[in-house]
Amino acid sequence: MKPFPLRPGASTLDMFLQACLPRRDAVPPTLTERAVIPGIPNARYRLDHDLTPFIEDAVQSNKRESEELAKAGKSNHILPLANMLAVSGGGDAGAFAAGLIAGWTTHGTRPQFKVVTGISAGALVAPFAYLGSDYDSVIRHVSNAIGPKDIFHSRNVLTRFASDGIADSKPLSRLIAKYVTAQILAAIATEYAKGRILLIGTTDLDSGRPVTWNMGAIAASQAPGALDLFRNIMLASMSIPGAVSPVMIDVDVDGKQFQEMHVDGGVITQVFLYPPSTVMALSKATGAPLRFDRHFYVIRNGTLEPQWSGTKRRTLSIGGRAISALIQTQGISDLERIYRMAQQDGADFNLAYIGSDFNFAHDRKFDGEYMKRLFDYAFQLSAKGYPWHKLPYLENAKR
Repeated sequence: MKPFPLRPGASTLDMFLQACLPRRDAVPPTLTERAVIPGIPNARYRLDHDLTPFIEDAVQSNKRESEELAKAGKSNHILPLANMLAVSGGGDAGAFAAGLIAGWTTHGTRPQFKVVTGISAGALVAPFAYLGSDYDSVIRHVSNAIGPKDIFHSRNVLTRFASDGIADSKPLSRLIAKYVTAQILAAIATEYAKGRILLIGTTDLDSGRPVTWNMGAIAASQAPGALDLFRNIMLASMSIPGAVSPVMIDVDVDGKQFQEMHVDGGVITQVFLYPPSTVMALSKATGAPLRFDRHFYVIRNGTLEPQWSGTKRRTLSIGGRAISALIQTQGISDLERIYRMAQQDGADFNLAYIGSDFNFAHDRKFDGEYMKRLFDYAFQLSAKGYPWHKLPYLENAKR
């Protein structure tokens, strides 16, 4: 991209403001549906447009599960109960999900999940929750033993004007790389081969649309860039636009290279499981084994009721508070959507959220003490047997 011509006597600030960070061409809107990850054509879905690829993969997933049952000498005509876990966004409140999952193991009732989804903060927890209790120590560390310096690095005021975020997320990238290794990828590929599903959501900022990534397929692809892609998707799902730099992902359209800009999946949705018509489509699929029982477990890294916050009469404070209220409302709507889907599909709905009895204040994001307190709070509740809520709103609220 050519730089803007500078007027005579332009200041250093002018130069910064007129600079443009380089990137490969964005995918034109008419080609969005045809953009694929080189070497991993089944890496993702655009579920707001065409469900066919997702349904086809879901059918194949159930067939792989059926084959595993047959190898074990079990009946594979009717598939067993499917436990499905959805972990929401929530920033540093992701420590709640981490504590809940670790405490669930201690209680001895944590199931193996057929499906695990994560978005934003949930994306950091989801791969390890998917792999099982052997990875609880990783969940504990990434959500309980870190501070702001482990997540982002603030840029100076002048640099922010010419950059793509107030902070860069290199510390978070290093944290992800430390724990998401080639061995982790191989373990996820093994579980994928058994018919289990791991999904992470991001937002394609150019198209303004959600993208659901098939992390098991990426892990199993053995493509040269699979590990880097896996890590970048996790990073992108947690990259709040404007606050930290977006993640650029290379794609291919008919042999021509483009680049997509991906950010926090929470821009569009706070928590998800699968599209509403999936079960009906699976029941009609030729040769697909049937399943009658499903348990949904939804972990909301936040409260259900709005939280009061005194707002300073400043532009950033007002804007930030408005966005926070919008996210709160959006998150409740997502819970209600999943609840309606559970009713439609005959699934058992279970919800966990931060209760009003947790009121530890914190003045900065990713405060280590706050995250530790929240982790311990959730762990203690779960270790005793978490009282899963059956409604997507406060039980004593009038609807």
